[in-house]
Amino acid sequence: MKVKRYTASTSREALRQVKEELGVDAVILSNRKTKDGVEIMALADSEMSNLVQAPSAPLNMSQYEQNKAPKVTETYSRVPLLVNEPPVESKELPNNVMPASLAHDIIAEIQAMRSTLEDQLATVAWGNFTQRRPEKVKVLRAMLDAGFSPLLSRRLVDKLMATHDYEQSLKQAMSALAFNLRTVASDEMIEKGGVYALIGPTGVGKTTTTAKLAARCVIRHGADKVALLTTDSYRIGGHEQLRIYGQLLGIPVRNIKDTEDLELTLSELKNKHMVLIDTVGMSQRDQMVAEQIAMLSNCGADVKRMLILSAASNGKTLDEVISAYQKNGIYGCIITKVDEAASLGIALDAVIRRKLTLHYVANGQKVPEDIHAANPRYLLHRIFKSSPGDSAFTLQDAEFALIMASKNGAESSQSAEKSFAGFNYD
Repeated sequence: MKVKRYTASTSREALRQVKEELGVDAVILSNRKTKDGVEIMALADSEMSNLVQAPSAPLNMSQYEQNKAPKVTETYSRVPLLVNEPPVESKELPNNVMPASLAHDIIAEIQAMRSTLEDQLATVAWGNFTQRRPEKVKVLRAMLDAGFSPLLSRRLVDKLMATHDYEQSLKQAMSALAFNLRTVASDEMIEKGGVYALIGPTGVGKTTTTAKLAARCVIRHGADKVALLTTDSYRIGGHEQLRIYGQLLGIPVRNIKDTEDLELTLSELKNKHMVLIDTVGMSQRDQMVAEQIAMLSNCGADVKRMLILSAASNGKTLDEVISAYQKNGIYGCIITKVDEAASLGIALDAVIRRKLTLHYVANGQKVPEDIHAANPRYLLHRIFKSSPGDSAFTLQDAEFALIMASKNGAESSQSAEKSFAGFNYD
């Protein structure tokens, strides 16, 4: 073990020498005041790694007599080199090597102490915040109870005016959410027409939603202006369900096998006002998702991909689905199964954070009645109007404070930060 000694007039100068020679990951073993200034004992990071990995041999009797049973007086820990670190009085480093088990125990103890200190500081900070901003805390809790993520809720609450009471703060929060929820005018998709592929995981209601959109277009433009395609050749009877809807609407349904078949079919249907493609459902983790997107992208036509999201899914699942299908662009999204979800806030939270454009919400199986154009203010009013009730997932006051004060209650991962760049106010 090569321990090096650095002496300088100040701690800043000594630490500079350590950083220049051993790097920023060097381990400080001791520092003390001397008559010449400050003395620092340091060890290279590679030397410390070898020290921890390789246990030392026990001292024999002659070594014991010679060293007089040396005592370990230093605490070993890997710490960043801080130029403002004050010098601490310490004794000289012993000549024998610290056992690996003892080094691991010391490092684990330091980490545990650090974690405990961070938790205590977070609890104190949260307590101060609840005393200074009780109205903001109530809004934060209302948003979490409504299903919004802690990340979005914190960003929004941080920008609320401190002078407002709870009702004013909640109204401002709803206005901000409505401003950031991207929607389109009623039936813009039906009016513009084009080729649309409904994509998404299994069981989200793609086939039923395809039938609802086709029915709305038939009512507006006639059955001869609408065409239905399906790529669902995997699910038993999958294409038959859409074929039944087509017969009821007076629209023929064609089955698509591959990219060439899709390109040929779309060229034959170029005079149609709207062509709807019902794709096969698959897990967002399935490698075939990329093949499906490639088929829609390479068919020689402008196929707009419409992502179908289930309001009954949890937030993490929705994030995974959006990440899987958003790689090559998403034209918009439709939220289904609103009638089955405990709260619509989870789905709207994902749409807002991932900056998707919401076209419709669907709330049942009736064709075409159970699909509606997205109205931001109505949807948010419905979310906050409904009471969360008392369930196994409802946090009590003490539990809410404990979770919000804990560092584990914060979404600080880089993926979460990338998925939500900011929050705008009108």
